[in-house]
Amino acid sequence: MEMQQFYYDNKIVKKFIYATLLWGIVGFSVGLLLAFMFLFPNVTSGISWLSFGRLRPLHTNAVIFAFVGNAIYAGVYYSLQRLLKARMASNFLSNFNFWGWQLIIVAAAITLPLGYSSSKEYAELEWPIDIAIALVWVAFGANMIWTILQRRQRHLYVAIWFYLGTFVTVAVLHIFNSLALPVSFLKSYSVYAGVQDALVQWWYGHNAVAFFLTTPFLGLMYYFVPKAANRPVYSYKLSIVHFWSLIFIYIWAGPHHLLYTSLPEWAQNLGVAFSIMLLAPSWGGMINGLLTLRGAWDKVRTDPVLKFMVVAITGYGMATFEGPMLSLKNVNAIAHFSDWIIAHVHVGALAWNGFLTFGMLYWMIPRLFKTKLYSTTLANFHFWIGTLGIIMYALPMYVAGFVQASMWKQFNPDGTLTYGNFLETVNEIIPMYWMRAIGGSMFILGAFVMLYNVIRTVRSGSDVTDELAEAQALEKVSKHRTSGEAWHTWLERKPIKLTIFATIAILIGGAVQIIPTLLIKSNIPTISTVKPYTPLELEGRDIYIREGCVGCHSQMVRPFRSEVERYGEYSKAGEFVYDHPFLWGSKRTGPDLHRIGGKYSDSWHLNHMYDPQSTSPGSIMPSYQWLLKDKLDKTGTEDKLKVMVSLGVPYTEEEIANAQANMDAQGRKIEENLHQDPDFAKTYEADKKYAQENGQDFIEMKDREIVAIIAYLQRLGVDIKLKDVQDKLTSKN
Repeated sequence: MEMQQFYYDNKIVKKFIYATLLWGIVGFSVGLLLAFMFLFPNVTSGISWLSFGRLRPLHTNAVIFAFVGNAIYAGVYYSLQRLLKARMASNFLSNFNFWGWQLIIVAAAITLPLGYSSSKEYAELEWPIDIAIALVWVAFGANMIWTILQRRQRHLYVAIWFYLGTFVTVAVLHIFNSLALPVSFLKSYSVYAGVQDALVQWWYGHNAVAFFLTTPFLGLMYYFVPKAANRPVYSYKLSIVHFWSLIFIYIWAGPHHLLYTSLPEWAQNLGVAFSIMLLAPSWGGMINGLLTLRGAWDKVRTDPVLKFMVVAITGYGMATFEGPMLSLKNVNAIAHFSDWIIAHVHVGALAWNGFLTFGMLYWMIPRLFKTKLYSTTLANFHFWIGTLGIIMYALPMYVAGFVQASMWKQFNPDGTLTYGNFLETVNEIIPMYWMRAIGGSMFILGAFVMLYNVIRTVRSGSDVTDELAEAQALEKVSKHRTSGEAWHTWLERKPIKLTIFATIAILIGGAVQIIPTLLIKSNIPTISTVKPYTPLELEGRDIYIREGCVGCHSQMVRPFRSEVERYGEYSKAGEFVYDHPFLWGSKRTGPDLHRIGGKYSDSWHLNHMYDPQSTSPGSIMPSYQWLLKDKLDKTGTEDKLKVMVSLGVPYTEEEIANAQANMDAQGRKIEENLHQDPDFAKTYEADKKYAQENGQDFIEMKDREIVAIIAYLQRLGVDIKLKDVQDKLTSKN
């Protein structure tokens, strides 16, 4: 048959490579700044948009969606064209994918520091940006499937299955988790509440890790590792088992993030069972990747590309062993909310995603520019400084997690907590935070070395934007299985069917867990004493979300003796029915706040926000002084209440109509409480007098943001009391 000539589109690959390098440096730099903020909490004091709570989601989004996201696109656009022997079907869709994604990243970089956040982990961006993400992602998938349909290679290699599985699953996860009712252009409330919101979020959150940070990278592993080693994949049969078992099992595992919480027990147990099963396909993939290098170990010793890939696959194996282990309830009881989880996450992120990206880029860039890598020595230096950086980062965090878990749970012989003050734990692990910052510095140093190496390599090469290739046209064959043709071989030449079957596989687990939780009311028993937030408390809750407080404080007291003794009565599912979104958190840098209401005076909260170290010596919490100065925006309160009514929160028309008056009354009461502190009263009156004498506007304390957040904090956990619970249990018995 006559050969057909065509051109691979290298320009789009190069664009995504440049974006990967740029956003990688940005994401790593923000992460390093955050690491040092644990040591110097007020290093950005007074600058609201540089506060820890606002920068943390910027870091996670930059690393996951900007660095890793662009790396995925670069690897997929490069490998897909060569596996299919076809140019990408649409230059427009390719460029729409690139520029749309970069605009989304810029939008995130602007909105998150300004405090526009949904607070959902890995899904913090507000609704207009969520819509943009969906559109750009669909454009990417449409371009990929269109190219598959125009292929000159009948066989769909294993990498492509993972790309297709990634596309359909991320689309489903993103759309369902992002469902929200807008209040304004950059403010919305999740359509789910409390326990239901938690389940949907971690169905997304766990599987965003699975289907954005894992499955596309497995596809890239199956392409680039054999290419770099110049050897075929070890076992094609194992890759088939790996793919189908992974995408089916992974989607069930989300509830292991919610063990010992208010989530129904049956959902927790399902998450545990499937998390344990997940070990088999995960390690099957790791073994397949490592054994592909059989016979190439001499090359591994000298080739920095293969070194990066070996450590990446090993990191994947470590993270996917640790994940199922952490889903065991007895282990999770110790590790959850501690720095152990931070270590676990970063082994996967830095080693698996980071190092596989570095190895992939070191392999692609010389080939794209028809030259040799500028310096193998620098690449090897990058490998060793990066590896040491990962070790210096992860090991101290494991130690910190063990220390936290041990100290949190220790009791004296008389039954009291040995370490009743949460800050005793914080002070004990400060040396580990120093080591983490040093490890992070080493990792980012390696990234800068790579950037220099790449710039010199690109300058020494030639800019080939369209690479000439040739292949035979695809012959038509029977749509049905031929005699002796294996089932999966037939499926591999039916990309639409393959995509549909993959979609069905991932929908089953989500449907079984989420639908009963949403529809069967007995899964979330209501509590009659739990009432909606007042308008001022709702505004305070939105400030809590804006400032990212959920990044350091949990609102979930688990049913352990140590936690009940430290924080109060364990949390009940019915307490969260009006929480849009839920705010259970996933890390305790500070203590749990679910029972904080009434524990401290209003003055204590004001002083704590102004200067945390004044009320809690040794605290690593930064100050939030702008809350004491800025005026609370009450113009949208009624709209917020109306949206909440649409979501099922029982505000009456009278409550909405009287929202301003109710806020004024509650704010005035808190202001009166604050005036009981002589120091506050003296300072407040002096400021008021100064403003009047100088013709300046003076914001009454009742109208400031600090009063709203005090109102919210004082409400937390007061709707139920231990006596109420005991009375209900007694009446049932």
